[in-house]
Amino acid sequence: MRSFAKAFLILNLNLLFLAGCKNEVDDFTLHTANDYFLSEVGKEIIYRLDSTVFLSGRTEKVNSYQEKHVVDALFTDNLNRPSYRIFRYLRDTAGIQPWIIDGTYVITPTANAVEVIEDNLRFVKLTSPIRSGHTWKGTSFLSLEPYSSIYDFSNDDDMDLWEFKIEETGETVGLNGKTYTDVVTVTAVDQSFNVPLTDITSIAIRSFYKEKYAKNIGLIQQDYILWDYQPTTANTIGFGVKRTIISNN
Repeated sequence: MRSFAKAFLILNLNLLFLAGCKNEVDDFTLHTANDYFLSEVGKEIIYRLDSTVFLSGRTEKVNSYQEKHVVDALFTDNLNRPSYRIFRYLRDTAGIQPWIIDGTYVITPTANAVEVIEDNLRFVKLTSPIRSGHTWKGTSFLSLEPYSSIYDFSNDDDMDLWEFKIEETGETVGLNGKTYTDVVTVTAVDQSFNVPLTDITSIAIRSFYKEKYAKNIGLIQQDYILWDYQPTTANTIGFGVKRTIISNN
């Protein structure tokens, strides 16, 4: 009888161990970075785009649009990797005017990560495993001061050191009257100095990056801000981009 009880206990412990292993494997295999990006020709997402620009001095202006991202084609990039070309289109926020093409970018899914290349800037947007607390260097491919050809500011001096982090997984998020499940939140930077700007004799800096991705859909929300205020010129230089999904097919 003792031998039977001992064998029964060992069997149950083994089953519990195998179940734990299965859950651990599921965490690593059922949710990969590739699941959270547009990766099928013909797929599209329409966003509300709010683009912040800075005019002379400290004048801030927000330009708003509808923006459509369409997976145009699968091709092989210069590193011989399968990649997707994405076309971007803009129209008015009411959706009355026709779509006007506004550029392209590339999504490259690899074995454990997804890269996005736009305007010659290469970001590693997401890496596996998809679990809270997972980190990676998402801007390690960027050159020193990658925005220097456009903006004369200091925010991009250390971008290659940004640490991307999965803050949340399995979220349920409501946006524009629709509910999205299995959402992942990614952050990279949240820095502020002299914000709101109260001392115009001192530099002010704002750097912020947060994105949300829904499984089998792609990016559903983005908030990306980089600007600084230079007291020597009394100008604010930089940009802000906010995207919120409206619909997808």
